Amino acid sequence: MDVSITFSFFLIFTGAAIFASLALATRQPLIIAYIALGACIGPYGFSMVTDTQLLAEIGHIGIIFLLFLLGLDMQPQALWATLRKSTVVALISSLIFLVMAFSVVRLFGFSNLDALIVGAAMMFSSTIIGIKLLPTTVLHHKHIGELMVGLLLLQDLLAIMVLMVLFSAAGDSSDMGMDLALSMLGLPVLGGAALLVVRYVLLPLIARFDRFHEYIFLLALGWCLGMAEAAKALGLSEEIGAFIAGITIATSPISQYIAVNLKPLRDFFLILFFFAVGARFDLAMLEQIWLPAVVLAVLVLTLKPVTYRWLFKGMSESSNMAWDLGFRLGQASEFSLLIAYVAVAAGLISTEASMLVQATTIITLLASSYIVVLNYPTPIAISDRLRRD
Repeated sequence: MDVSITFSFFLIFTGAAIFASLALATRQPLIIAYIALGACIGPYGFSMVTDTQLLAEIGHIGIIFLLFLLGLDMQPQALWATLRKSTVVALISSLIFLVMAFSVVRLFGFSNLDALIVGAAMMFSSTIIGIKLLPTTVLHHKHIGELMVGLLLLQDLLAIMVLMVLFSAAGDSSDMGMDLALSMLGLPVLGGAALLVVRYVLLPLIARFDRFHEYIFLLALGWCLGMAEAAKALGLSEEIGAFIAGITIATSPISQYIAVNLKPLRDFFLILFFFAVGARFDLAMLEQIWLPAVVLAVLVLTLKPVTYRWLFKGMSESSNMAWDLGFRLGQASEFSLLIAYVAVAAGLISTEASMLVQATTIITLLASSYIVVLNYPTPIAISDRLRRD
């Protein structure tokens, strides 16, 4: 039975409040509650909410706002220095994770193409988990925050390239190289155009009408979503466009006001995103892929922290900070889920391989959240000693 979007929102947010209460009472991370709610009332649970594709698209806006708010707190010069330092780590770690996952998947009898795409999906860490579980003061003002942001942005660029290859392979592969080249060219073009618009349009408007808070709120929303759409039109991702929108306006004194006012809106959409993650997972498929999913998840949860610790320690970072970063980035990514959805829809991988990526990603998101929340400072820590904002 189809239900209205209003009733779906009622079920999701009322259920989220109930599940969140239970999670807090039992000292569990809130992200776990949202994913569990999706599995419970989604189409593979009690089927109370069935249009998970729509909810996933709505929830994706939460990621866009997350990157926009992050950009608002960064200066372009600091970002450039961080990206240069993180490039080697991003490339070497991605290759290690690709080879590891490819080998494991092949051992379980999957095809080479299945193993290659699963391996590509395991290269990335979660931007949402990494940023949302890092205290705001650390994220914006400490060296560890700069390193994490630089690494995650480089991984996002690699993920976009993987997705573009998948889209091209599903269509006309003869134009794949040209599409990649145009998209890479689109990044500096988008950044340059954004700087011009901010300097000659947005900042004069903000300076003239900054007394009208509603207007500033609308202007920020329009700028964020407009840049996201512009990035998509150039073959990039909406996340990259939103981050560029944030960082180009970060020099304005009004940027902190925008950041504070958009945080509740970001959280609203992120709840929908995690709900959709749980709702889109077919629990009946677990019987076929549970063993490779568990093996792959355990390897991701152990190998990623060790790899990042080794690479960052090799860059003369302290051992404590290297471990901190490693565990915070020790999971698969929301891009892993997107790669699985795109690849199976294009007929490039088997349904079992797609479910393997989804199961591994969900397991690592859950386990990694526990590891970080219980051992490192986070805004949602159960322990008062570790709670930071």
